[in-house]
Amino acid sequence: MATTPLGEGSYPDPVLASSRSGAGLWRVVALGVFLVAMAAGFAMFGDRIPAELVMTFVGILAVAGVFFMFGIAAGLFRFSGAEERRTIANAVIDSAGRGIVVADRDGKISYVNSSYGAFPSALHNGLPVSVPRLFAGHADASEAIYRLVRAAKDGRSAAENIRILGGLGGAADDSARAYWYKVTVRPLPETEDAHKPMVAWTIEDMTRDRESNETAFRDLQRAIDYLDHSPSGFFSADAQGRIQYLNSTLADWLGYDLAEFNAGHLRLEDVVRGDGSSLLMRGRRDGEIRTEIIDIDLVRRNGTTLPVRLLHRAARLADGELGETRTLVLDMSSAPDTEEELRAAEVRFSRFFNDTPFAIATLDSAGRVVRTNAPFGRIFHWSGEEESVEQQPLRDLIGEGSREKLDKAIAAAMARQSEVEPVDALLSAAGDHAVRLYISASESSAGSPEQVNVYALDMTDQRKLEAQFAQSQKMQAVGQLAGGVAHDFNNLLTAIIGFSDLLLLKHKPGDPSFNELMQIKQNANRAAGLTRQLLAFSRRQTLRPQVLELPLIVDDLTVLLKRMIGEKNHLSVEHGRNIWPVRADVVQLEQVIINLVVNARDAMPDGGSITVRTSNITEAEAASLRFDGLVPADYVLIDVEDTGTGMSPEVLQKIFEPFFTTKELGKGTGLGLSTVYGIVKQTEGFIYPVSVLGEGTTFKIFLPRYVPTEAELTAKIAAATAPAKDLTGNERILLVEDEESVRAFSARALRTTGYKVYEAEGGDEAIEVLEEIDYKVDLVISDVVMPEMDGPTLLKHIREKMPDLKVIFVSGYAEESVRRDISDDQSVDFLPKPYSLDQINSKVKEVLRRIDKPE
Repeated sequence: MATTPLGEGSYPDPVLASSRSGAGLWRVVALGVFLVAMAAGFAMFGDRIPAELVMTFVGILAVAGVFFMFGIAAGLFRFSGAEERRTIANAVIDSAGRGIVVADRDGKISYVNSSYGAFPSALHNGLPVSVPRLFAGHADASEAIYRLVRAAKDGRSAAENIRILGGLGGAADDSARAYWYKVTVRPLPETEDAHKPMVAWTIEDMTRDRESNETAFRDLQRAIDYLDHSPSGFFSADAQGRIQYLNSTLADWLGYDLAEFNAGHLRLEDVVRGDGSSLLMRGRRDGEIRTEIIDIDLVRRNGTTLPVRLLHRAARLADGELGETRTLVLDMSSAPDTEEELRAAEVRFSRFFNDTPFAIATLDSAGRVVRTNAPFGRIFHWSGEEESVEQQPLRDLIGEGSREKLDKAIAAAMARQSEVEPVDALLSAAGDHAVRLYISASESSAGSPEQVNVYALDMTDQRKLEAQFAQSQKMQAVGQLAGGVAHDFNNLLTAIIGFSDLLLLKHKPGDPSFNELMQIKQNANRAAGLTRQLLAFSRRQTLRPQVLELPLIVDDLTVLLKRMIGEKNHLSVEHGRNIWPVRADVVQLEQVIINLVVNARDAMPDGGSITVRTSNITEAEAASLRFDGLVPADYVLIDVEDTGTGMSPEVLQKIFEPFFTTKELGKGTGLGLSTVYGIVKQTEGFIYPVSVLGEGTTFKIFLPRYVPTEAELTAKIAAATAPAKDLTGNERILLVEDEESVRAFSARALRTTGYKVYEAEGGDEAIEVLEEIDYKVDLVISDVVMPEMDGPTLLKHIREKMPDLKVIFVSGYAEESVRRDISDDQSVDFLPKPYSLDQINSKVKEVLRRIDKPE
């Protein structure tokens, strides 16, 4: 519907406007009747009314009259008329370009602006019709009008877009044209002159807007159709490498269904082979938009390659960030047969150049990068999103320690030397990344800045493997030395502790020698603790694993730990919910926690905070963690965190080496963390340090979750209900031990409790003793490591004659390492060194009772 512009002096009078003049007239008539009645009253009863009352009434009327006359003169009052409606508020409605009808909820019209009267069929016999009646003859509008009428009656706001063929007037010459009308209804707030709730109807002709939108949409659809079905592919990606648009041609080439494509779900890495995506994610540093020609392979959905030529544009925004890219794709797999061989060779070389597994770059005479292949950004850890690598000096990409050697190599290449020594360098990018650079002279051509070729191999993984191998060799050598020393020392301690126990049987607490004997035994036990540390480092310690609740172990240590760290350090303990049990040696696990807390204390010379934290780690969570060697499984995690000085990467690489310490001379042995490492590894766990220099260190210990079997649960119940054992006996025992002091103590200990003991110094002598007594023994106790014939070899000879004989092996090494050398290890019991009088007698009684148990 067209609107006519308003000129000066013209006002669009409404078609209908309810007036308040009727109400005003009745008020004037009422006032007149009142005054006439008062005059008649004074005339009839004047003689009865006091003169003062009459004068007062006349005076009030005179004052009121004078007041209203001055009010009219001053403009405070005016006579109502047609002009009273022409206010700013009314003008806004009267001049509105859409039709407005004000009516009550039942449809009785109170106001209609002139724009509504301009709609065809809006007036009937000069009077406006309601909006529902205006659309009454059009079936297409019936449902929408019904909803609007219901909303009006309910006092709700509603809006509908109504389509009518031929329009409201039903133009005969344009009956096929669709006209669109927007009709709304909304409730009005209460006013003084409205006796009923009112609603405002609006109607607006939207035909031209809809036709303009539809035309623009058709044009857009046509343009998209042209682009989708062009003979070349096309795609666009954002700064993060997410493909925002893909035309139908390229989707068909790559095997994707365009109907399933969603912007941002497909990435450049999904469709560009190898490191080629990095070529598309860099623009010029100066922001200039330049079209690049790139020959590369795309990857189809089925994994096959598609050789293409890309006409690629990428620019940087004003703030330096990479903008969206525009890339035209030409299929080179079906190039015309008449294409020049030189061009085909160029395409093959470009594909080879970008598909190599190593980085290639050309440099100018100043050592700046001119051109790179696709893997260059990945190997040198250079993100094209931040800044283009072009024109960057290559020496800035490597560490300072290798720059001088690189400069010499580039100078040698510029001098056309035939052999240039490779340069091993660390990258300047964050992290420990290494490359080996091979440098040679480039074939010069007129106008080309390329002078030097650089080939870079990623050496990061190889260096890590070399360092890990060297470290493992060093740890293994020192571990073997520590284990051998500890084993020999355990033999001495067994004799010292054993003979102390024998002497204590003869010297009771009141004896003068009792205290000296107790000192000997206590110091021997302390020495046994040192050997356990050495064996823990060498992973040959005899562990006594048991099922543990970690929160209880940590809580029991809290008081001791607080005393150890001092008052200027704060210790806090945090436990997760429902911590799983673990199976470990409680003494050694306590030693691990104590060592780590003491190290944390020493790392905070000015005081700080230490946190010991326990939590569960599920198999899925473990798989997501990036710790070398961590096997995905259920673990219980122990964190020991401090706010100390932290450690540099160089120190972190050596902290588990024996005798390595950062403490002052005399304040550390360098065995603390080595011992921790050995205990954790022997418990089949993992330990990793996480440290930030100047912020603190966290040691993370992953211990396997313990899940008991049905047999273990049954055995635990049976052991709890078993009666106390009698350690005496009269069985025949063969004792095989090459260490004379250990053999003497063990023999005396067994004879003291009633056993018949035969002694042998080695495996050969043991066989001779057995033959002399006609193999009539009930038990054999043998050392594992002996000269000439060791324990496992002796066991094989015994099994040939006595397959059911029970055997106890004694050793200062771990039980697990001993059992690995025994074929039928399940029939052999184990007693770790050093052992006491009570321990050897208890073990013997336990094994013999199992022998006497009826089948």
